[in-house]
Amino acid sequence: MKQLLLVLSALPFFVLFSPVAKAGEWGSIELVGRTVGPGEKLKYSFIGENSFEGSYMDIPVFVARGLTAGPTLCVTAGIHGDEMNGVESARRAFLQADPASMVGMLIVLPTLNADGFRNGDRYLPDRRDLNRFFPGNPKGSVASIMANALFQHVIKRCDALVDLHTASFHRTNLPQIRVDESNAGALALARNFGAGIIIGGAGPDGSLRREAMNAGVLAIIYEAGEPLRFEEEPIAQGVTGIMNVMQYLGMVQGTHELVPESRIFTKSSWVRVPKRQGGFFFPTVAPGDSVNEGDVLGDVVDPLTDERHTITATMSGEVIGMSVPQITLSGYGLVHIGIPGKESDKK
Repeated sequence: MKQLLLVLSALPFFVLFSPVAKAGEWGSIELVGRTVGPGEKLKYSFIGENSFEGSYMDIPVFVARGLTAGPTLCVTAGIHGDEMNGVESARRAFLQADPASMVGMLIVLPTLNADGFRNGDRYLPDRRDLNRFFPGNPKGSVASIMANALFQHVIKRCDALVDLHTASFHRTNLPQIRVDESNAGALALARNFGAGIIIGGAGPDGSLRREAMNAGVLAIIYEAGEPLRFEEEPIAQGVTGIMNVMQYLGMVQGTHELVPESRIFTKSSWVRVPKRQGGFFFPTVAPGDSVNEGDVLGDVVDPLTDERHTITATMSGEVIGMSVPQITLSGYGLVHIGIPGKESDKK
């Protein structure tokens, strides 16, 4: 199985998974209120409806349509408004797209939660997490209406999806891809992105990635860095990954950037603050460190009693995410450890 996957990964996506369009079928299309013709590169806003609540759905749409038929790749970011790295990766990747030399179509939705992005807020104005409401409902909450409009008018029209994220709430993530590794096509997409680390799993119900997969769109998530800031290395790696995917899909010519052999983690677990041991967290490990069960991960100091609690690894693996130094309370996730899968798990 592993040998077959390596062969599949080396072939262009368009050969494997998309029907070849007949001559003359590649013309102009309507995409959320605008006509996009071959060779065009546009930026405009998608407003879901002309109403007070509709004004919160002013989602930027970037689209580049190649001169010839090919797959459609959608890149999304800012579904959580505080996750800034992905927004900039999406912008830079679109800047590089040249429709005159491109096959297929690239759709970039750089700030799905545009209002949250402007305000540095993870959630929508109604305090809901947009990434739990796909595929949406046109008669539901604002989150459901937004999710439905995006899903029906854009996501379902794509062959593949790359959804860009960072860690949440004063945490950081080692650059990684999250994917349903049981799907060979999605796993090949993940490998070709080239982050080097793949976290297996289908994702939660209502998430964009999971629901896109359920609708037949191959989908992966790229997670890297912290929220509420721009970090150059995660941003640049995100751009490289998107371009790698476009090359793999056969949308652009060129040679992949160095794509390391992916390390697949089939399980992961958070080490949390033990009961009644909250305080100031001072880590002694960093993302990417390998740890063994029992290794020291850091200390939590009670600022009132000066008592120091040593935090140790409860399993062996690699640090794939963690809290930055901060105030923590009982049960708070401190260090996220990925557990490597067996060779038989690397489908």
